[in-house]
Amino acid sequence: MSDPSDCYDQRAADLLSRVRAVVDPALRAAVETMPESMARIAAYHFGWREADGSPATADPGKAIRPALVLAAAQACAAGRGVPRPRPGGTPNTPAVGASAASADTPAADVPAVDNPAALAAAAAVELVHNFTLLHDDVIDRDETRRHRPTAWRVFGATEAILAGDALHSLALRTLAEDPHPAAAAAMRHLAQCVVELCAGQQADCAFEQRTTVSLAECLAMAEAKTGALLGSACAIGALYGGASTQVAQAMDAFGRQIGLAFQLIDDLIGIWGDPAVTGKPAGADLMVRKKSLPVVAALGSGTAAGAELAEIYAIDRPLTPAEVQRAADAVERAGGRAWAQGASCERMAAAIEHLAIAVPDPAATDDLLALAELVTRRNR
Repeated sequence: MSDPSDCYDQRAADLLSRVRAVVDPALRAAVETMPESMARIAAYHFGWREADGSPATADPGKAIRPALVLAAAQACAAGRGVPRPRPGGTPNTPAVGASAASADTPAADVPAVDNPAALAAAAAVELVHNFTLLHDDVIDRDETRRHRPTAWRVFGATEAILAGDALHSLALRTLAEDPHPAAAAAMRHLAQCVVELCAGQQADCAFEQRTTVSLAECLAMAEAKTGALLGSACAIGALYGGASTQVAQAMDAFGRQIGLAFQLIDDLIGIWGDPAVTGKPAGADLMVRKKSLPVVAALGSGTAAGAELAEIYAIDRPLTPAEVQRAADAVERAGGRAWAQGASCERMAAAIEHLAIAVPDPAATDDLLALAELVTRRNR
C-alpha cells in the first residue's frame, strides 16, 4: 500500500511546477520595469541571471507562497460552488481547444493555476517574499542562498537593500493596477503584513543581544517573521476566491500555523541540515549563536545539556567546528530537537482545523493540504 504522503508530495511538486511556470513571467515583467541597475540585482537574486547579466539556471526557490495564494483562491471559490473560468472561456464554457467534458469538471479537480484571476496577487506576494530575503541576507550577513553567493555579497549591501525596497514597491503597484475587486483589500492586507514582518525581524535581531529569551517570545517572533506572510498569502487568495472576511481570517490562521511549522522545520535544518542540500554550512545557525526555536527550548529546559549549550553560546569568539558540533549535540540532549519536531506536528494539526472551518468541503482543499504537508516534510 502506498504512503498517502507520497501522493501529497507528488501533488505539491506538480502544483509548484505549474505555479512557477505561470508566476515567473509576471515576476520577470515586473522586474523589467525597474531601473536597469536594480533589475540586474533582482534578476540575479531570482536566479534568472548571473552577476554579469548572462542567463542562469539557478534554483529559483519553491514558490510556496504564490502557490498558497492560487490554491486558496481556488479552494474558496470551489467551496462556494463557483465554477472556475477557463482561460479564453466563460465559467461554464470550455476554452478554445478544450474538450466539452472539461467544462463539467468540478472546480476543485481543476489545477488551481489554470485560472489567471489571482495571478497578480500571487506575484505580489512573491515579490514581497523576495524583498524580505534580500534584506534578511544583509541583516543576517548570510553569504549563500540557493547554492550561490547572496546578492549583497555580489553587488554590495546598499545595492541589495535598494533592490529589495524596489521589489516591495513593485508588489504594491502590482495590486494597485489589478482590476480585480479584491485587489484593494489584498493591498491593505499585504501592507499590514509587511509591518508585522518588520516587527518580527526587529525582534529576531534584538534577541541576539539578549542573554535570555522565552519560548513564548520566540514563537511570537516566528509568527510575525514567517507565519504572517504565509497567512497573508492564504487570506489574499481567499479574498480573490470571493470569500467573506471571516473565511479569509480562518485562512490567515491556517497559513500562520503552516508558517510556524515551516519555521520550526527551518530551524531544525539550520542546525542539522545537509550542506549539500541546503547550500549553507552545517550548523550555520549555531555558528552565529542564533536563538532559534530548538535552541531556546533547549536553553530553557533546565537540563545539564541546556546549561552546556548556554556556556558554548557565551564564548566570546568565533566557535570552532568542534564547538558547533558540541552545541548541536547539546540541543538534542536537552530535548530541543524532539520538541521542535513535535511542535511542528502540532502546528500542522491546528492548521488543518482552521482550514476545515474556512473550507468545509475536503475535496476543495487537496492542493492546500499538499502544500502544508510539503512544508512540514521539507529538508531545505
